[in-house]
Amino acid sequence: MIDFYNEKLKLEELTAEVKTSEEALNLPQLKVELIELRKKQEEDGFWLDVEKAKRVNQRIAEIERKEQTVEALKATCQNVRELMDMAEMMEEEGIEEEIRSMLLALEKDSEKLFLESLLKGKYDGLNAILTLHAGAGGTEAQDWAEMLYRMYRRYAERAGYAVSEIDYQAGDEAGIKSVTFKLEGTNAYGFLKAEKGVHRLVRISPFDANKRRHTSFASLEVMPEIIDNSEIEIRSEDLKIDTCRSSGAGGQHVNKTESAVRITHLPTGIITWCQSERSQVQNKETAMRMLYSKLAELKEREQMEEAQSIKGEIKKIEWGSQIRSYVFCPYTLVKDHRTGYENTNVTVVMDGDIEGFIYDYLVKSNS
Repeated sequence: MIDFYNEKLKLEELTAEVKTSEEALNLPQLKVELIELRKKQEEDGFWLDVEKAKRVNQRIAEIERKEQTVEALKATCQNVRELMDMAEMMEEEGIEEEIRSMLLALEKDSEKLFLESLLKGKYDGLNAILTLHAGAGGTEAQDWAEMLYRMYRRYAERAGYAVSEIDYQAGDEAGIKSVTFKLEGTNAYGFLKAEKGVHRLVRISPFDANKRRHTSFASLEVMPEIIDNSEIEIRSEDLKIDTCRSSGAGGQHVNKTESAVRITHLPTGIITWCQSERSQVQNKETAMRMLYSKLAELKEREQMEEAQSIKGEIKKIEWGSQIRSYVFCPYTLVKDHRTGYENTNVTVVMDGDIEGFIYDYLVKSNS
């Protein structure tokens, strides 16, 4: 007689997890929002404001995707349950492997839904803009910044995010001084915001003839790509805009015209910079978009820290705190100092396998 006792226990556990995630997503409220958004689509002149129409359509697609995901998982739970009952009744042993395979896939999908249900921030569903800065230490730190840049690009490949480079400042001899790049895809900011902070490297330096051990640092800023900037007010008198010649390789245009733009937001001291576009106007537009994003991230961070202080616990994720160490020598270990999560396989982490760190942070910061 076929007995699916353990499998049934697992199925009940996954069914409960899907229900918990569904409640956390608050689908009834999302359905009400969906009705209102669809009414907007039917209004006269909807497409006159292309950007606004785009935002509405993106939000509709996001809500529909969440609804479809939940319904698909609930249907899968029911299908597996019926399949087990049928296999037990008809004693079809050949179907056992199929059931276990379905349970494994269900477990992975329900975990994704659970993690998505933890993303409750206003900007979590947006694209992410990341900026890496090499710390003090010259070539060694600049090489470390480039290693991290590669790691995040590989992570993006694994997660299915598109990557585009916004600004790149090459190192003096090797590596990079700083790089700003965008990850495009669902929940990119929600996941990547867990990575903001200082990343520490310990290794035998390839640039040291005496093969001594060095410690290097690089900081990562993470911002949401703000499409609707109506909630962020920036007054022209609060801005200081400087232009200068672009630096680095780039043909005749670079170093001959003052196309690079540097914007300082005087009330906060936030600075954005862009030199990668062809014209000063384009660089200014990009720098302004980044300023909106930085101000939005600052606002969200302040609200989060206020909420956490009320709970009596503050889990810092601002750029100035050291969040993770990557040790290559005398042993191999990558450790997150906020959560305690560890991975002794440095190679796979540097190849973009950082989901474990991100997921563990999300779970523990929401507990």
